[in-house]
Amino acid sequence: MGMQQGAKAGESKEITIYDIAREAGVSPATVSRVLSSSTNVRQEKKQRVLDLVDKYQFRPNALARGLADAKTRSIGMITADIRNPFYAEMLMSCELAAAEAGYVTYLCNAIKGKSQESMFLDRLKEQRVDVVIQIGGQVDEMVSDMTYVEKVNQIMKTIPVVTTGRLDGTKCRSVRIDAMKAMELLMEHLLSLGHRHIGLVGGKLSVLSTYEKLVQYRQMLTEAGIAYDPDIIMVDGAYTYSLEGGYEEMDQLLQKGKELTAVIAINDFTAAGVMHCLADHGIRVPEDISVVSYDNTYISEITFPGITSIDYNYEEFGRKVVTAAIEAAQGVEGELLQIVSPSLVVRKSSGPAPR
Repeated sequence: MGMQQGAKAGESKEITIYDIAREAGVSPATVSRVLSSSTNVRQEKKQRVLDLVDKYQFRPNALARGLADAKTRSIGMITADIRNPFYAEMLMSCELAAAEAGYVTYLCNAIKGKSQESMFLDRLKEQRVDVVIQIGGQVDEMVSDMTYVEKVNQIMKTIPVVTTGRLDGTKCRSVRIDAMKAMELLMEHLLSLGHRHIGLVGGKLSVLSTYEKLVQYRQMLTEAGIAYDPDIIMVDGAYTYSLEGGYEEMDQLLQKGKELTAVIAINDFTAAGVMHCLADHGIRVPEDISVVSYDNTYISEITFPGITSIDYNYEEFGRKVVTAAIEAAQGVEGELLQIVSPSLVVRKSSGPAPR
């Protein structure tokens, strides 16, 4: 019995994609692929569908025709570990910028690392997001993981990816912090206060920004006529998101017995741990040792004394990332690389070098 024959006299039944699928003996997805001119359908099935489309003069409505290409006005976001206040600040600024542009965001917190990041890419593709933004994780690595690069390139066949780092071998748009300028600002500040024995605590040399900061640090020591001392450099640890990490690294540094008048911590959490350690050793901040750091998160404001820290203007940073993402999603030409300029916020954790 034909579909039209099943309707009562005088009534007309609107034919749907499901009706076509049922009579052709195929799935609705197969009908959709035929209608979108996909080549991934066997000729026999394709012909059955086309015959029924012609028989019933089936014309899918605009929404149905556009399902495969429709924009969801959504942005998928992958972050390394939201326990880090830097990522929390970035995600909030991105979410606000996205909402202002009429987009919703989906957050994926890749706390387990590489395998989770790859899985999240697949999940976000399934959710049909318009674009993916990755903040931290593998996009921060000095040497890009080729397996992940291949994964991203596969995803980018249908969904653009924007990062706050880099992935060599991809054409991801990137909005990056000027890490070398950030170190320059901290070193200029400390050198102007008379410091010549400046230690580094936290970070990993396998991370691009840590490496760039170390390069700039050594360059500025050379320009100031100060010898580089590897014994006051603790950069083969990690990016810690607890007081314990900074505390332990500072404790190890103090045990070396080296002269030290200032410490640059890799982030505010590390700096807070450093300051706790110094207090337990009876060392005053900033009278005996100055402490400065990166990220200018809420941690830098709630410690005592407040921490001198590098700021990235998160509101503007987030807007740049989201704008790059939306432009990529809409096929608008844009810069492949944009640089975010940092600034220095001076608080009471830094002061003149002790005489």
